[in-house]
Order: sequence, then structure tokens, then C-alpha cells
Amino acid sequence: MVYRPEISGKTRKGFTESIEDYLEEIYLNYLGSNTGVRITDLAQAMGVTKASATDAVKKMTDRGLVRHERYGRIYLSEAGLETAKEVYDRHVTITKFIRNFLNVSPEIAENDACGIEHIISDETFSAMKATLRKQAIRTMDNHPKSDED
Repeated sequence: MVYRPEISGKTRKGFTESIEDYLEEIYLNYLGSNTGVRITDLAQAMGVTKASATDAVKKMTDRGLVRHERYGRIYLSEAGLETAKEVYDRHVTITKFIRNFLNVSPEIAENDACGIEHIISDETFSAMKATLRKQAIRTMDNHPKSDED
């Protein structure tokens, strides 16, 4: 069988894995302080040259995903922030699913989630989230509240 992305629906936004990874990295830096990210720091975090990071930032700027002034910091636009949150949510959810249900080591779960997050269908992702929610509810039901709660 051959993977067909059109069935999963992941081709509709047209973002490459690389762009999604950059957005996620900027978002992770954004969470702490909202002070933006420098090209140098972004390149280092992504394991690429400054030239490669600059090219990616230009592509994201052209698509309205980030704001970047020459030699300045990079900031997510509203559209970039929305996309980055979606990518990060997929990453975290898939990692939890792999860890909780498949008992995979944290390092492998993180790595696998990083690949899967780009190709997973909305249907499969929704099923994973629902399964994790059910597990959380069952876990809460199995731990009755104490007087301290």
C-alpha cells in the first residue's frame, strides 16, 4: 500500500513539514516571553545554517505566518500562532498517546510524534484525543477525592 496524503487531508493547508517545524519552534520560544526569536537562535534550535533559517523565515513572512524586520526578531502573526498551536497540540497529543498506550520511551515517543504530526489525518488525531480524554476520565474516576481535594 502507498501513503496517499489526499486521503488524510493534510495537504489542504499546503505547509511543508519544515515550515510546521519552524512555526512550532518559534511558538515554543514564544510561550515564555513573547519577545520574539533571533535568526541565530532559530537556526541553532533547528540544526540548520543561518542562511537556511533566513530562507524559511522569508517563506513564512511571505505567507503571513511571521513578522520579521531585517536583523530583528521574528514574531508569529495571528495566522502563524494559530497554525503553531495546532502543530504543537498534535505533537503533544501524539507523544502522550504513544507513551500512555504503547509504553514507548520518552525519547522515541517524541521523535515519532515529530514525524507523525505532519501526516496524521484529522480523523485519526481526533480519535487519539478522545481516547486520551477517556483515559483521563477513567483515571480520575479511579481516584476518589479525599478530604484535602
